[in-house]
Amino acid sequence: MIPQSLRSALSALLGETAFPDNPSLLTDQRRRFTGRADIIVMPDSTAQIQKLMRFCTEHRIPVTPQGGNTGLCGAAVPDGGVLLNLSKLNRIRTISTADNSITVEAGAVLQNVQNAARRVGRLFPLSLASEGSCQIGGNIACNAGGLNVLRYGSMRDLVLGLEVVLPDGTLVSHLEPLHKNTTGYDLRHLFIGSEGTLGIMTAATLKLFALPQTTATAWVGLDSIEAATALLSAVQSRFAERLCSFELVSRFALDLSSAFSGIRQPVEAQWHVLIELSDSLPDSNLDALLADFLMENHMENSVIAQSETERQQLWTLRENISAAQRKLGTSIKHDIATPIERVAEFVNNCGRDLQRQYPGIEIVVFGHLGDGSLHYNTFFADVLDNDVYRFEDAVNAAVYRHVLACGGTIAAEHGIGMIKNHWLPEVRSEAEITLMRAVKTHLDPHNIMNPGKLLP
Repeated sequence: MIPQSLRSALSALLGETAFPDNPSLLTDQRRRFTGRADIIVMPDSTAQIQKLMRFCTEHRIPVTPQGGNTGLCGAAVPDGGVLLNLSKLNRIRTISTADNSITVEAGAVLQNVQNAARRVGRLFPLSLASEGSCQIGGNIACNAGGLNVLRYGSMRDLVLGLEVVLPDGTLVSHLEPLHKNTTGYDLRHLFIGSEGTLGIMTAATLKLFALPQTTATAWVGLDSIEAATALLSAVQSRFAERLCSFELVSRFALDLSSAFSGIRQPVEAQWHVLIELSDSLPDSNLDALLADFLMENHMENSVIAQSETERQQLWTLRENISAAQRKLGTSIKHDIATPIERVAEFVNNCGRDLQRQYPGIEIVVFGHLGDGSLHYNTFFADVLDNDVYRFEDAVNAAVYRHVLACGGTIAAEHGIGMIKNHWLPEVRSEAEITLMRAVKTHLDPHNIMNPGKLLP
């Protein structure tokens, strides 16, 4: 508990407007975790954050950074101390079409960054279901992936430079839009994916790309994941960098989304893939090229969007899966990845194992087959609320055992947070974790930055 004298000192340091009365920020979006904070702070400048961090280091006050609070691993839920919400630090600082870059503050909402880029004829390609509320700082903190990783990479590939406030208040800033720079260690990569455990990211310079001028979108029904994997390889061979998205959807996931969305299923099949090609040059033949390719590869059980409305309907079926599955109750979620050629092995073996252990368990499988990452969500038909978490340790153990057997990872794009950190030694070696701890100890010797998150 922070004494009243320190509260008063903080108020004098930052000003009363930096202290919102918003207890909803203490609960994560899934309403799974509700934390506690002695003080909620919402500064509107990097200078204020520097003052705050100097104060918190001096008085050994823990700090939990928070962006849009859309995380799924509890990384932004505080356990006492200061909850530092970055929503007011949300400016678009500069845009350079010559450098194909945009510099934004950490609290900028992803959709606003996309729109700012579009207004100058550029694309910021990160695309997530939560893009209307998630913030750039949080995207960087968990190295977000999303729908376009196949062509543009994850957040790590989209960051040119960072501005970071270290735990002692030191500002480390390198926001110049340099596409080449070999002057020593590239320190930005320490903070990307660090989940707020090393410092406060206050701004970032991000890569922009040419806006797509032509898009071709197809929905294909298949008998197996193995067939989907073979199709992925063939599409990449034919269309190379034009392939933006290659999404896998199970029949059960499509059933849920179709009913929820009120959109007819495009085709009947056990497994489905949503393919999208794009080109920065106008090409009226892209649809025809994709259609010819599908016919050549005997993919007659497919449809190609003939209009923007049809394209949006196909994407709605994919994007509404998360919302549609809520009718099944609370899920035990898994954000996993394996080598692409072993996705089918994982899904088949893990599904059989779970059905054997928990007869009647329902599994919703969908995700980004193009980069090997899946959302693998499990539901117990007779448990609709958070009581399902009594099964979590056992279900996780079964799922992660199969993930690791396939050379995979337990966290593809959501991060580790507080719910997976005890699993970290299963996917990272002792030497790696020792090195992570050494970095953490050097930058945050008093362990005030998001304690209890990421590291076991």
